[in-house]
Amino acid sequence: MRRFTTLLLGICLAATTAFGGGYQVSLHSMRNIGMGLIGTSLTYDASSFFYNPGAAAFVQDKFSISGGVSLLMARTTFQPKDVMGQYNIEKILNTPLYFYFAYKPFDDLSIGLAVNTPYGNKLSWGEEWQGRYLIQDLAFKAITVQPSFSYKIKDVVSFGAGLVLTFGNVELNKALPLDGQNGAEGKVNIKGSAYNVGFNGGILIRPIKGLNIGIDYRSKINMKVDEADATFTVPATMKTNFPDQKVATSLPLPANLDFGISYEFNEKFLIGINLCYVFWGAYDTLTFDFKTKTPALDKSYAPAMYENKLIPRIGAQYKINDIVTVRLGGYYDPSPVPDGFLNPQTPSMNQIGLTAGFSVFPTKGLSIDAAFLYVMGLEREGTYSPENFSGTYKTNVYVPGIGLTYNF
Repeated sequence: MRRFTTLLLGICLAATTAFGGGYQVSLHSMRNIGMGLIGTSLTYDASSFFYNPGAAAFVQDKFSISGGVSLLMARTTFQPKDVMGQYNIEKILNTPLYFYFAYKPFDDLSIGLAVNTPYGNKLSWGEEWQGRYLIQDLAFKAITVQPSFSYKIKDVVSFGAGLVLTFGNVELNKALPLDGQNGAEGKVNIKGSAYNVGFNGGILIRPIKGLNIGIDYRSKINMKVDEADATFTVPATMKTNFPDQKVATSLPLPANLDFGISYEFNEKFLIGINLCYVFWGAYDTLTFDFKTKTPALDKSYAPAMYENKLIPRIGAQYKINDIVTVRLGGYYDPSPVPDGFLNPQTPSMNQIGLTAGFSVFPTKGLSIDAAFLYVMGLEREGTYSPENFSGTYKTNVYVPGIGLTYNF
């Protein structure tokens, strides 16, 4: 039963695992990626409706449209404790997307829409690896849709808010330690979907020319999977204990509180910092409830015990001329996963992110935006205590991306 509980833990973690210190991704604008993800105090375009809806009213143009795609390529290795050999996650390309639209019916009011895929990932450890009873492969797709408004008061302060509608589906496969007559192991496939609503609100203050101070809060969203399909492939003699059925569970997507400050020294050079406090403590335990109770499948609990963490970020931008602008940035993302709960579903470790990017303006209002993010996971040795599964994890992630922005 404990190993099946671990499977369900993997189902929920699959919902947002990618390359973050926990299971959160921030690939939401090429301009902001290039500057170390410091978007809380920036007012370039409609992407403010995601990073800080309070800042969107300071975007000067009547219309702003922005979209882009990133290519997320990760390599994670696992070295089992006291065992020869090394395992790699099979390389699978993930493509997070974003789209923003903003319209100013009045000079002080902006309304808009933000569409993001912040919780999407695929990974595969293969069918024969040592941790196959924990996970073999998973795929998750999610989308958030955020209608928002932003209102400015006398070019000094603005505030804004929006609803965050979140949709997602997940599929996961793993082996079961149940041997049939031909020696084949048991298997289980899980498919489920979830939907819920949260909110995003923020403020931007511009006390003096060139100085922006932003604060943004994104609420926790509890993603409930009420009727995931569990399909078991097991020996016939065990089918009564592992019937195909429905299972219910949920995963909290944690609240975020962001503080950002940026200063534009002149028309060419800008620098900014951002502090993101992630309320990971909301994720302490997962509960799983099978619709059909058996001696092997019952209501169970999987402890996670995540801890709140602060992510510091820094970035800068330099305008070379009217055609080319370049950007650099970096951040430190500490793992919220405590010792004793490190697992291959979310091989979370402290990470350092380095970013670079540029924009080319071929014509007035139009820019081609590109960015590159490199994430280095600091090697971490740990154990998943519920299964006594130990080893050393290391991750490197490469994320090139491209987008278009048109302000007019």
